Amino acid sequence: MLVKQHRPRNLDWHHAGPMLFGDWGTSRLYVLGLAFYYTAHASVIYLAVMSVLMAVVAWAYTIICRCFPEGGGVYTAARQLSPLLGVIGATLLLCDFIVTAALSAVEAFHYFGLSHGWVVPASIGTIIAIGIVNWFGARSAGRVALVIALLAIGLSFLIGLLCVPFLPDGFRTITANPPGLDTTLARWDAFVRIVLALSGVEAVANMTGLMKQPVASTAKKTIWPVLIEVVTLNFIFGIALSGLPALRDIAQPDHITYEVLGGAAGGAIPASVLEYRDTAVRLIAEAVGGHAFGAAGGHVLGIVAGIVFGLLLLSAVNTAVMAMVSVLFALSQDRELPAGLSKLNYSGVPWIGLILACILPAVVLSFVSDVKTLSEMYAIGVVGAISINVCSCAWNRSLSIAVWERRSLWSLAGVMVLIEATIIVNKPKATIFAGIVIGSVLAVRYVLGRVAKQEAVPEPAAGWMSEIGQLVKIDPRKPRIMLAARGRDNAEFAVDLARRRGAVLFAVFVRVLRVMDLQPGRPPRVEDDPEAQEALGTVVVLAKQAGVQCYPIYITATDIADEILDYTVTFNCDTLILGKSRRSAFSRAVAGNVITKVAAHLPEGVSLVTRAGRDDSPVA
Repeated sequence: MLVKQHRPRNLDWHHAGPMLFGDWGTSRLYVLGLAFYYTAHASVIYLAVMSVLMAVVAWAYTIICRCFPEGGGVYTAARQLSPLLGVIGATLLLCDFIVTAALSAVEAFHYFGLSHGWVVPASIGTIIAIGIVNWFGARSAGRVALVIALLAIGLSFLIGLLCVPFLPDGFRTITANPPGLDTTLARWDAFVRIVLALSGVEAVANMTGLMKQPVASTAKKTIWPVLIEVVTLNFIFGIALSGLPALRDIAQPDHITYEVLGGAAGGAIPASVLEYRDTAVRLIAEAVGGHAFGAAGGHVLGIVAGIVFGLLLLSAVNTAVMAMVSVLFALSQDRELPAGLSKLNYSGVPWIGLILACILPAVVLSFVSDVKTLSEMYAIGVVGAISINVCSCAWNRSLSIAVWERRSLWSLAGVMVLIEATIIVNKPKATIFAGIVIGSVLAVRYVLGRVAKQEAVPEPAAGWMSEIGQLVKIDPRKPRIMLAARGRDNAEFAVDLARRRGAVLFAVFVRVLRVMDLQPGRPPRVEDDPEAQEALGTVVVLAKQAGVQCYPIYITATDIADEILDYTVTFNCDTLILGKSRRSAFSRAVAGNVITKVAAHLPEGVSLVTRAGRDDSPVA
């Protein structure tokens, strides 16, 4: 049997960079406003310190990418030391993605300008809609996200240029000690509140399995330009925000004024404060556009910024939902969570995990929708995941890391652990949220382990694998037929055709897999794929009964049509048999039509036979 691990390394730095920006750069849309809300005109100083930490973390991830060229997210790095630590790291990442989806959805509709009462219903509805689209495995989502990221980068640079006239006033307003931030602990707490600017950097470690070689070089070219863009424009926007006429005269941070001293709840904070806190970049765009193009021009630029950055945030929701699916899939594959979470639908998406990935952020939004509270819940996951990843790499002596690099990683790990401890102590809602998620995962893991020990039985010797695991020698003189193996009816047709023509029959089963690469080198195996075993085994048994040579092929890939075409050409087949689709027109429009694509690219001399079998699963 032929088993192919399909991991094309076609991701270059100029493709990976915008993808990383879509995760990392999105944090600017809420971090800038939160920084001014907590620290007023000291925000630029806090952003500067935050930028130093971002640069050090970025450097650390160049080391992580170098050490894990097949994928080095926190789950991979921590699991090399301890399965339990790997599960905790993955669960913290899951916490991060849950709140990312919730916070990004809420912020998207803030940027769109939707009235407050409709933000939560619209956010929950959008998350569900994103889940429905991903159910069909829409491959166009990645291309759309790339276009949105490029538009956001271009618009950010335009707004940055228009900010220049506001920079002198912004510089003049900078102060190191605003009222209310008089102690070291108060300043440290304010800094910890904006540490969610680190969000998204973990994504680059999960791209390395697809990056072009040498991975270390590609990763550096991916990380550093994005860091420079994020840090530079954060500075420019932060200074410009301080220099806006509406904010120029604020002395005491509004967080101190309204919450610490005034005791106001989130809903009692004035709308003008919420506007800059929750949609700072849109406010900047409108102000600088008004200065350059007049009031009407500023209004238009503000609307455009709201739309583009809102779409960028919705793209981040999509990324977070599929990242949650990938975390659950990875834990299920390693038997840390129930096996049902790794069951794939036809589009290659773990469907139970997808449902959970939509439910979890919706549940969070049902209880919490305030941007400030969500940001606190957000930070505990991202900081925890980065802390465990950096600690694991520093501890792991088997990794090729220089002495000075290892010491530097330990120093960074110490800072990140201190930040995480501060969040745990000072942000009880975040701690309760993370505790519930981690506790739930560990409880399920414990129960699953107990059940597995009690019910484990040896794998039977007979079964489909005993049939499809046998290699056959191909007769080069015989004609060759390729069958996309799904359904007994088409299997019988293909076997009969091969018998009448005296041909060799190749049966290919393509297992589509569309999840983030959290498990390097761990795609699904035919041994763990009952549907594939039955489909291929049916063809082999029928072929054996008819005296036909049959060669079963199992592939994991992201595109069915490309693989069918590839193997049809590779084995020099003159006939290809495909089952017709029974999917809805909507499904075919979203996920694509395999038969149409195959027919468009099939080489001359290869006959295409399409059939609607009585018991087929859909192929196209």
